[in-house]
Amino acid sequence: MDQRSIEGRPRPYCPSCGYVAFFDPKVAAVVLVSADDKLVLVRRGIEPAMGRWSFPSGYVDRGEAVEDAAVREVKEETGLAVQLTGLVGLYSRRGSPVVLAVYSADVVGGALAPGGDARETASFHPDDLPPLPFLHDDQILADWRDLRVT
Repeated sequence: MDQRSIEGRPRPYCPSCGYVAFFDPKVAAVVLVSADDKLVLVRRGIEPAMGRWSFPSGYVDRGEAVEDAAVREVKEETGLAVQLTGLVGLYSRRGSPVVLAVYSADVVGGALAPGGDARETASFHPDDLPPLPFLHDDQILADWRDLRVT
């Protein structure tokens, strides 16, 4: 495979057959889970930000509906069954291959317990959250709060 500028970007290119490799972004589902006027967070058991508190989240599998991935990730990481209540927003940044699809959800069943990539789970009042590790977290919280007011 060679590299060639195609559509203004360097891309892997096969000079023999003309195949061009287009690298797609990776989609992650993030969920702000409300339970008793608190937000459910997980203490991450993997990098990036291992050991830090964050929203339940994970990658969407190829062919999986993003909404299904959001519900699945919450169940895997927290033991909770949730019903999505809305799309908070889509978040991306230049240079990053990850696109975040962020949802709000209410608990409809299950019992709070860590699983999957989570070391620990806990609920926090939205005004008293531990420091969150990721770039978009402050904007996600602000957007979530705006949606709850309207």
